[in-house]
Amino acid sequence: MRIKIGCRFDLRLTQPTPMIALLNVHFSRAGDLEFPDHLKTTPNVPLSAYRDGFGNWCTRLVAPEGLFSIGTEAIITDSGQPDPQPPEAGSDRVEALPAEVLVYLLGSRYCETDTLSETAWRLFEHTPPGRARVQAICDFVHAHIQFDYLAARATRSAAQAYAEAQGVCRDYAHLAIAFCRCMNIPARYCTGYLGDIGEPPPYPPGDFAAWIEVWLEGRWWVFDPRNNTPRIGRILVAQGRDAADVPLIHSFGTNVLEGFEVWSDQIL
Repeated sequence: MRIKIGCRFDLRLTQPTPMIALLNVHFSRAGDLEFPDHLKTTPNVPLSAYRDGFGNWCTRLVAPEGLFSIGTEAIITDSGQPDPQPPEAGSDRVEALPAEVLVYLLGSRYCETDTLSETAWRLFEHTPPGRARVQAICDFVHAHIQFDYLAARATRSAAQAYAEAQGVCRDYAHLAIAFCRCMNIPARYCTGYLGDIGEPPPYPPGDFAAWIEVWLEGRWWVFDPRNNTPRIGRILVAQGRDAADVPLIHSFGTNVLEGFEVWSDQIL
């Protein structure tokens, strides 16, 4: 399957503003690209790139005063299969986890394990460990939070999402991550493209999506508490402890978003 992916941000700035953009496809999928997904800006500005501590490809730039556009486009090959499912097995013991996975057991900016620990154990202590427990967490989060674009708030944490019972995909992800970590299951935040391939219409406007990965049986597996079903054509862009690690555009100054477009469409 071939999928055309891309995005464009139109920003209004009052002064030259440094930025970091995380808009390129994750290195784990770079080999599936038909051509490099280079960032394009209007007007053109110098770009420099680096990998952050999570392996994400980051681009540094200084956006000029006025209207500034940044985006990317590519065609990527995908298996066309739904997200793989983990085996029915228990969780890995904490003492047996690889050292690099341990950070995904800890509380983070948007995932307050200390605040939610008692709630998590009350809700999920008696669920079978492993895949069944993670699925029980996703089932709960999917049912508990009411999806509402108008209720989006950049500062909402997992504990607040639990208390308010509303939000968008990042809130579903943060709450599921926090509950998993409370139950000693490593979990991390993912963002990327997720179109409507294989889904019935009507389709909502294109947007970036957030989901989670959990560590089971010695590897990472995708779970999606927002949609709560395996999906086709999920394309990873960046991953980290929570949304604070993977802003699509980090602006070191004020700006106004005047336009935004995301696409992820199957092509022949």
